[in-house]
Amino acid sequence: MTRGILTALLVLSAGLALAARPNIVWIFSDDHSYQTIGAYGGRLEPLNLSPNIDRIAKEGMRFDRAYVGNSICAPSRATLLTGKHSHMNGKYDNRDAFNHDQQQFQKILQKNGYQTVMVGKIHLNGKMQGFDYWEVLPGQGKYHDPDFITEAGKTHYKGRYVTDVITERALNWLENERDKEKPFMLMVHHKAPHRNWDPADRHMSKFEGIEIPEPANLFDDYSGRETAANLQDMSIDKTMTLKNDLKVEGDRWINNPRYKERAKWFAAHKPEGQELVKWKYQTYMKDYLRTTWAVDESVGAVLKALEEQGLSDNTIVMYSSDQGFYMGEHGWFDKRFMYEESFRTPLVAMWPGKIKPGSVNSDLVQNIDFAETFLELADAPIPSDMQGKSLVPLMKGETPKDWRDSLYYHYYEYPGAHSVRRHEGVFDGRWKLIKFYGVDVPGGAEWELFDLQSDPAEMKSVYSNPENKAQIKRLKKKLNALKKQYQVPAVPTEQKSGKAKRK
Repeated sequence: MTRGILTALLVLSAGLALAARPNIVWIFSDDHSYQTIGAYGGRLEPLNLSPNIDRIAKEGMRFDRAYVGNSICAPSRATLLTGKHSHMNGKYDNRDAFNHDQQQFQKILQKNGYQTVMVGKIHLNGKMQGFDYWEVLPGQGKYHDPDFITEAGKTHYKGRYVTDVITERALNWLENERDKEKPFMLMVHHKAPHRNWDPADRHMSKFEGIEIPEPANLFDDYSGRETAANLQDMSIDKTMTLKNDLKVEGDRWINNPRYKERAKWFAAHKPEGQELVKWKYQTYMKDYLRTTWAVDESVGAVLKALEEQGLSDNTIVMYSSDQGFYMGEHGWFDKRFMYEESFRTPLVAMWPGKIKPGSVNSDLVQNIDFAETFLELADAPIPSDMQGKSLVPLMKGETPKDWRDSLYYHYYEYPGAHSVRRHEGVFDGRWKLIKFYGVDVPGGAEWELFDLQSDPAEMKSVYSNPENKAQIKRLKKKLNALKKQYQVPAVPTEQKSGKAKRK
């Protein structure tokens, strides 16, 4: 064989290998609860809230035990990019700066032949790195008339709705700007359904006349839990505002065509007590679900575009959120706690020919796993200091023998919005042990223990029950082992105003 022929064969082989690697479409939302995704069932399933996201689960896999390591927006996104817990990537809370110079999965993808694109919300201040193209919202961004930032500067989309702009810009790159000879990683990051849940005009009448089912613990009195649950500031009753959240007070809203009739109704009826809480719940839920409906429309548009361009067969599509969210459970909205509704996040994935349609995975999965998953999909090297595990074997129906049997969690942002005390904990799929700590916790530390088999709503801590001594000893040992494995610094012993000292 001549040198020329050999060279040609090698080039052809390399080209075929590159073409065989799948495209990756990662669709990410902000505060989208698993409870409001039809594929997960529950009290809201009959409302048909997410037909396109449900399609991903139907044609692919639903992960039933996907969790985060720190249930708050920016730290979750830092973990997505780095494959590391907050204490390792330096993004403990929404206020900390993020070091863009550090290792991130998209930089590795770039070096291994992938086009990398980020469109939408990232909530990490500073110039993005490792993306061939990026167009992101500044900070939280706005639902209506949003601004976007690119390498070239800022663009204002007057008269536009943020979810539509994100979809449009992502599909514009997919259809018109990508190099069709190279595989790609396209990240479509939605602002919705982040607070204050301001829907598109076209969706304002959706769910009108429908009674949204209430959670059984909407009027939770927190008698079965310690200080943190009792002194939080995230209740529908006390925290949710009539002005910015429910849009029935203030000139910005009462003169807004979307909310004018609502404001008139509220001024005329003036509900009080439990009646007011129930009205707040219904109004909050409907606005929230209107914003997630637009996200689901976007998912449908992305799936359609992939089909029209002949990309579906060699593209994996994944949908997730930066954390869970409370839909009135415990009388709350927001996230932050290690309790199930905010700790757990939705995750569905479809990959034709690789993921069995309609499959369900019940292994313990965490957001530290996403970066490693993207890298394995791309046949790119996975750095040894990343802290998660690739989900690719799970997608193929194969759980490795050494797969984790427990998860570590740590929330840091206190003092801060919603006044959720700092806490860390361990969860093994059934038992959950949580340690709340800091100067605003009696004695400096309080423990809670829940058996989710007998108490799935986590209504009563059983930490003080004598019969649970063995479980507590086992879980504390596991917690310490996880902290050692993940190189977690010692918990700070004192807090001052602003940030606690970190060791």
